[in-house]
Amino acid sequence: MYDIRLVKLVNGDMVLGKWNEEKGIIADPAILQTIPTQQGGMQMLLLPFGYPFDQEMTGEIELKHVIYQYKTVPEELKTKYLEATTNLTLSAPGGLGNLGGMGGGVADFSKFLKK
Repeated sequence: MYDIRLVKLVNGDMVLGKWNEEKGIIADPAILQTIPTQQGGMQMLLLPFGYPFDQEMTGEIELKHVIYQYKTVPEELKTKYLEATTNLTLSAPGGLGNLGGMGGGVADFSKFLKK
């Protein structure tokens, strides 16, 4: 299993990726962008770090560019990242009931943000 971590880079970008302490890199990085919703909440968009030139989550970021490491990563965010990097649909222990309305890599993570 991968060690998926959420970090903030020196340029302020929030990145999710496969942590590799041995090589000193984050592999297959994805950038997280917050998007305000019409209802006043926030959604997070998961994109390849090299977007718009890279359409897939590939590449590496050296750990020397990380200034902050989040203590926890929401399981739903990890699942969406793994689905995007593997092109597979993963099921939570509760089944497939939560898959509706989450297409295109956009999910409502406002419940994880403090208001």
